[in-house]
Amino acid sequence: MWIALAIIWGSSFLLMKLGLESLHPMQIATLRIGIAAITLALLAAATRTRMPKDGRTWGLLAICSFFLTALPFTAFVVAETRISSAAAGLGSAITPVATVLFALLLLPSDRLTPRKLAAVLLGLLGVVLIAQPWSSVAGPDLLGFGIAVLGGASYGVGWTLNRRLLAHTEVPGIAHPTALMITGLPMALVALVTWSLLEGWSPVAVHGDLASLPLALLAVIALGAIGTGVAYILQFEVVRAVGPTVSATVTYLIPVVAVTLGVLVLGEQLGLWQLLGAAIVIGAGILVGQRPKTKVVAPA
Repeated sequence: MWIALAIIWGSSFLLMKLGLESLHPMQIATLRIGIAAITLALLAAATRTRMPKDGRTWGLLAICSFFLTALPFTAFVVAETRISSAAAGLGSAITPVATVLFALLLLPSDRLTPRKLAAVLLGLLGVVLIAQPWSSVAGPDLLGFGIAVLGGASYGVGWTLNRRLLAHTEVPGIAHPTALMITGLPMALVALVTWSLLEGWSPVAVHGDLASLPLALLAVIALGAIGTGVAYILQFEVVRAVGPTVSATVTYLIPVVAVTLGVLVLGEQLGLWQLLGAAIVIGAGILVGQRPKTKVVAPA
């Protein structure tokens, strides 16, 4: 599930880039959340999953949803108007660091073990090798990359808040990601309408090449249904299995997928340092996913 999640989320940066050919960033973010909400709601209905009924639970879910849907989905697609999809994917690598920091602040029971720390540092080293900051003549747009980093950090905050605020609240199975998308949709709609009013354009207007609109719409549909709906189901299963700190290391493989798709689809170059960094990132994921060995005591 960890590998599948990395491939799906890594592909989302390419899908956002394709969507930007004809759609505004706010349109893409809103459609992404809306399509994911419909997808998850249909699955919840098909499996007869009970949704939360009390207002307090919905309120807590809305707080988490802001950091897990509205803010990062908007940040990444806005960032891609200024930087490449691969650079936006690299910005998401900050998620594990943010998760560790906020887990230490908000989750007293969460301890940073030497194994987790080594995996985080190793993963960061791999990401640096992929980025090659020492050989870049002209790095990515500073503002654009900063917005992408904001999106990656938002995930770390959101998953930690989700664990802290909803630790004693039962939101069964698929109801959890479904509720996140449902509460995130009004936030995205408000942002879309506000942005359109400030810039003076219609929320349903085409922003780009009309001939590219069918491909852009297909990309956004895939982004919402698979890249968000299915991905969030996988993410919650991974979080339940290994916790937010370990599960957040999936973002180390996301840049590898994003760069690979850039090579295959967008014609970007991939050199030796990127391949070495990719190997290190995958090794970090394997390291952090291993369980510590327990000593077997021989019976007396």
